[in-house]
Amino acid sequence: MIFPGRGDYIELYGHPISALVAAGYHALVVDWRGHGLSDRVAANPKVGHINSFAEYQYDVEAVMNCVDELALPKPLFVVGHSMGACVALRALINGMDVTAAVFSAPMFGIYMASYERVAAWPLTWFLRAIGRGEMYAPGFNDDSYVFKHEFATNTLTNSLEEYERWIMQGKRHPELHTGGPSMGWLYAALKECRDLSSLPSPDVPCLTFCGDQEQTVRVCAIRERLNNWPQGHLEQVQTAKHELFLELPEVRDRVIGQTISFFARFKASDFAKH
Repeated sequence: MIFPGRGDYIELYGHPISALVAAGYHALVVDWRGHGLSDRVAANPKVGHINSFAEYQYDVEAVMNCVDELALPKPLFVVGHSMGACVALRALINGMDVTAAVFSAPMFGIYMASYERVAAWPLTWFLRAIGRGEMYAPGFNDDSYVFKHEFATNTLTNSLEEYERWIMQGKRHPELHTGGPSMGWLYAALKECRDLSSLPSPDVPCLTFCGDQEQTVRVCAIRERLNNWPQGHLEQVQTAKHELFLELPEVRDRVIGQTISFFARFKASDFAKH
């Protein structure tokens, strides 16, 4: 099961899907509510909005129901990227039945300057309280990230080819792209990261990747979580930004290859022996 990041959509995950299928796995990907071709939450279909991160757990429930309806084989594994890893962590803590997890640049905290973080809490709370939660966070609008930033200054990938593919998909199918986050999403995300930080790590093996050029999520929050995860391991990826599955081929293939090797340790025939 692949849990995408905020603003991502199914069609961006062709590389890991192809590799997983070639290795003999099924791949099930979700467009979160407000993303891709799923239904929208806000009146403006472009704004990335959510009222509470608990709503994403309904989407997880739908994914698990799909697993049952399709009678997909077990054991089950989850790959969570960025926000999707945050959603997956909550699901694992809630008892989601998977054998192992891989997280890519997990959103266990949001990359912000300290003064921005101090201001974000009261501002987002207040705007939600007066019914303005669907307005964009400062500096954001209907444009998706790749339409707001030139490749040379982007913080997501070192791969020009992948960046241009992302832009091409948005031009051909603008309905796939989500704009910036809302004040409501930002408040909900800050709250979920804070709440999760106080909870113990689940009893599930987890391999986590983080690029050495990460500027989207808080690396210190990732390290803190993995340092307190008995079955967790953090792998720093050299010459990599945030979107590890959309990175340069040598980086992307290494991350995907390690993911498949990690899951292979828990294949049904081998896992049953233990």
